[in-house]
Amino acid sequence: MPSLPKPTQPSVRALPQSLLVKLTHPQWYRWLFSVRTRLLLWYLFLAGCVTFISVSAADRVYRESIVSRANLAMKQQLDQFSYFVQSKQQSGKLPTSTTQIFDVFLDLYAPTRDEYFITLINGQLHDYRSYSGQLPAFLEQNAAQFPDWSTVKYRQEGQMHFGEQRFQYVAHCFRMVGKQPGTLIVFYDATSDFQQGRQALLRLLRDVSIFLGISLIFAWFTAGRVLAPLRQLTKTAQSIRESDMNQRLSVQGKDEIAELTTTFNEMLDRLQVAFESQKEFLKDASHELRTPITVIQGHLEMLQYRPDQQEETIALVMDELERMGRLVNDLLLLAKTENPNFLHLKTEELDWMTEELYLKSRSIAPRNWKLESKGLSPIRCDRQRLTQAVMNLVQNAVRHTGENDTITLGSSVRDSYAFLWVSDTGEGIAPEDQKRIFQRFTRGTNQDNQFEGYGLGLSIVQAIAQAHHGWIELQSRLGEGSTFTIIIPLEPPVTAHESHPDRRGQSAHHLLPGNRTSG
Repeated sequence: MPSLPKPTQPSVRALPQSLLVKLTHPQWYRWLFSVRTRLLLWYLFLAGCVTFISVSAADRVYRESIVSRANLAMKQQLDQFSYFVQSKQQSGKLPTSTTQIFDVFLDLYAPTRDEYFITLINGQLHDYRSYSGQLPAFLEQNAAQFPDWSTVKYRQEGQMHFGEQRFQYVAHCFRMVGKQPGTLIVFYDATSDFQQGRQALLRLLRDVSIFLGISLIFAWFTAGRVLAPLRQLTKTAQSIRESDMNQRLSVQGKDEIAELTTTFNEMLDRLQVAFESQKEFLKDASHELRTPITVIQGHLEMLQYRPDQQEETIALVMDELERMGRLVNDLLLLAKTENPNFLHLKTEELDWMTEELYLKSRSIAPRNWKLESKGLSPIRCDRQRLTQAVMNLVQNAVRHTGENDTITLGSSVRDSYAFLWVSDTGEGIAPEDQKRIFQRFTRGTNQDNQFEGYGLGLSIVQAIAQAHHGWIELQSRLGEGSTFTIIIPLEPPVTAHESHPDRRGQSAHHLLPGNRTSG
């Protein structure tokens, strides 16, 4: 008994990208790297940087203000000593020794809170004054860390740190001829000021943290509302199928999200039109090909029962195959018009090209042929494709005219555009046909049955005109004839293949979405 084949496992690489992400990454991973989370992280990072810079700047300014105020107050105390010495010297009442000068000044000095005034003679402690009446403990405990005050030349300011204690000081030297050298030092205990600043900074950080937390909550919901159209866009894109493309997004506001939503809806409109056009095209093409295939199949099946009609059957089959070949070639031509390399543009003289088209047309059928005018300007075009388009219009005119009717060809140049037209005095086109004859596999309701066609001729003309960045216009009245005009720019773009712009109002003829009929 043969063994059954093992079931093949589905390949992960064959899955859609969106489904692949869902399968390979857990929920938390996709949440962490979502746009919403990244926006909030960037917001938190920027807010944190701004907060850090602002708080650091505020702390630095506060510390500098403390130091500046302390130095200013201490310098004022030393300036009072200088003024004391100067005034006593001028009045002749200056004591004779440095010790007496310091003692007299200290008796008059009234220290403020957190301020210490110390005097040194020959580098040794002489006396001091403080608000509490006691010598600061840091002088005794950390005397070895103090600089050599006897080397101070005029004034020296600085700061000291002892654990949590912070002190600012200004040292002033006293030198007079015949007197002992002395030094005056004013200390300011800034510990409480710095502690108050640190407490204020902590309160500020607490308030800022609360504010940032509340801001993050609001930012989370705001980002969710802003990104809601993008999530809806994703859901809509995932739910769209070729069989159901009717979903659209609601446009709200005028921002970039609204512009993206509008662009997405327009893209869906174009895709829906393209899919519907493709469906209709496939349906019509299959219908047109089914008839000759059925005819060929039926005659070949009957050939074995009628061997005497072999030649007639072969001739009929070859005719149907030729018709199928023409249809396939026309379909391939229409498909190639979407290719950017469909045209090979060269500079041609419009007048010579018009005369050549006229001479070719005259040999098609006995009609009253006329050459109305020739445009005198060089034109950049694909001569072969443009000739094919005009000859399709000529053949279309022949099919709808009699031997006594007139077919007119002509060309002209106006406003940087070249106009090539084919006009006839035939049966004309019914108004209901004028609205649909650009469509593929469309034939006019009044078409003469002696001319076989698939309804692709005028569709090819329109496609060639649009490939030149131009368009085709139709002017017709039933029973009076028709005029088809191909309008293309003298210098079309060389590369991109785009649909023609709507140039209504620039021509005397009314621009219609289609042509009459096709061969």
